[in-house]
Amino acid sequence: MLVEFAPAKVNLTLRVLGRRADGYHNIESLVLFARTGDRLTLASGTPLELKLRGPHGGATGELGDNLVVKAAQALAGSVKELKLGRFVLDKRLPVAAGLGGGSADAAAALRLLARANGLAPDDPRLLASACATGADIPVCLEARSRIMRGIGDVLSAPLELPPLAAVLVNPRMAVATKDVFAKLGLSPGETRGAYDAAAVPTGRGDLIGFLEDRSNELEPAAILLQPIIAEVLESLRALPRCRVSRMSGSGATCFALFDSHRAAAASARSLKAAHPAWWVRATTFG
Repeated sequence: MLVEFAPAKVNLTLRVLGRRADGYHNIESLVLFARTGDRLTLASGTPLELKLRGPHGGATGELGDNLVVKAAQALAGSVKELKLGRFVLDKRLPVAAGLGGGSADAAAALRLLARANGLAPDDPRLLASACATGADIPVCLEARSRIMRGIGDVLSAPLELPPLAAVLVNPRMAVATKDVFAKLGLSPGETRGAYDAAAVPTGRGDLIGFLEDRSNELEPAAILLQPIIAEVLESLRALPRCRVSRMSGSGATCFALFDSHRAAAASARSLKAAHPAWWVRATTFG
């Protein structure tokens, strides 16, 4: 039995630079990964199968639409006689939450299949299968901090950033990414700006300052679809010692950064007490 952790992908910043002629949107985002996520196991040597469990396993939709299955099928199409097997996904992350959970799961599936079949981690067929399956999957393959551009297919070299104490909050409301981008109302071919040429600081204080000067441009559109996101952000920003707070990805999960893990843990306990229906996790980014 092979096991892989599928960490949550967090967009610390997100700019929308325009809409392409094919309908997809070009973005620029600083992506980090949390020490919170799903767990995927593989028992190889049997036909492809996926079993779901965990607190959010029932919310992932039809099995045939799951990105774990699609990624495995994509790799099987490029690797002759690929050994598949039985996947079991322990779904700990909320679904449609702006945390790239499905993409992280698919990337974990590709890593598991590589291990089971003796493929090198940098085998180009893994990246090709990731790109063919979903826009966020390539950045999740190595799960390292990077700048993500284009539709998610243009990645910077890995960034060596300091660990950040954080709290993740989801009000248990799903938001469809396509609906958030549709709310922007951009026309095909419309552009909104150029890439940010500033280097990402590697010192913790400078990095916090860098983040304070930037935003997630999908927040207003997501709040129109799920107004409770504004309540989550207000609650996070009111926490003692909160340094930065914003929405991740297309929402509805939001995060707050703190100076210490102790402050993050105390804030998570406070939020759980005040909002017992919300999904709240103290964690570390990076």
